[in-house]
Amino acid sequence: MTRMAMYLQDAHTIRDGMELVRYAEQQGFEAVWQADSRLVRDCLVPMAAFAAVTDTIRIGSGVVDCWSRNPARLAASFSTLDDLAPGRVLFGLGAWWDPLARKVGIDRARPLTVMREIVTVCRALLANETVSFDGVHVHLDGVELDYVYQERRAKDVPIYIGATGLQMMELTGEIADGVVLNYLVSPAYNLRAMDALERGARKAGRSATDLDRPQLVVCSVDEDRRAALDAARLLVTQYLGQQPHIMKASGVPDALLEEIGKVLTWPATHEQVVAASKLVPDDIVQMITASGTPAECREKVA
Repeated sequence: MTRMAMYLQDAHTIRDGMELVRYAEQQGFEAVWQADSRLVRDCLVPMAAFAAVTDTIRIGSGVVDCWSRNPARLAASFSTLDDLAPGRVLFGLGAWWDPLARKVGIDRARPLTVMREIVTVCRALLANETVSFDGVHVHLDGVELDYVYQERRAKDVPIYIGATGLQMMELTGEIADGVVLNYLVSPAYNLRAMDALERGARKAGRSATDLDRPQLVVCSVDEDRRAALDAARLLVTQYLGQQPHIMKASGVPDALLEEIGKVLTWPATHEQVVAASKLVPDDIVQMITASGTPAECREKVA
């Protein structure tokens, strides 16, 4: 059976999302991932809501950034989620993106080093260890998850890295339990990403197939092919302007990224996205999404 999961952002109310997740569980979906990227919806609150109304579906952060929360607090948050849904929580962690990070005062220097430090200490804390660590970004002095009334136990919370760049992908293969493969990337990019993941996995004496590898895929489905492409074009345009690093990874031409960047950044209004979307040709939409008729979408996802 095909493994299927759902990814929620902020298009639905949290209560509507709770109903969608309950329905997905009934239909045999394996997981739901809640976005936490733009300054619109923190992932932890909806994750807890989804956990409270389900019994079997796994619940992941897709993905929380590694900069704005202290790693001890991150570990405590995901330990708490595991108390609510034991063995069902997936800890997705990412390096965020500019210009958003820069606008809120975060300097994303040395992201590979920082990611390694965060994963190392969060994994140790979730394993019920006492941690001292003096790194570039992480500084902990004899820290442990301070259980007083709750059972003191290691938490079964696998750590996934939301990697896009190939260096981060290689690091993921080396240190993570899984990778959250980004959306709005091309199949050709995926082949390069798997090669990088394999290189990293070999450093740890394993294979990329030892990691869980869920992938986000944007689908826009309509019997009217033009309507499907136009609907996807709005999301593609938003990411062309706000997260060009994703687009560069798939080979979107720099000239298009520069043109979009002149009229669209973060934050952007819907009207600005619509105006900028007129610059985005069909071939770019089709390269990085599964858009069109139902048959076309099934073929592209495959």
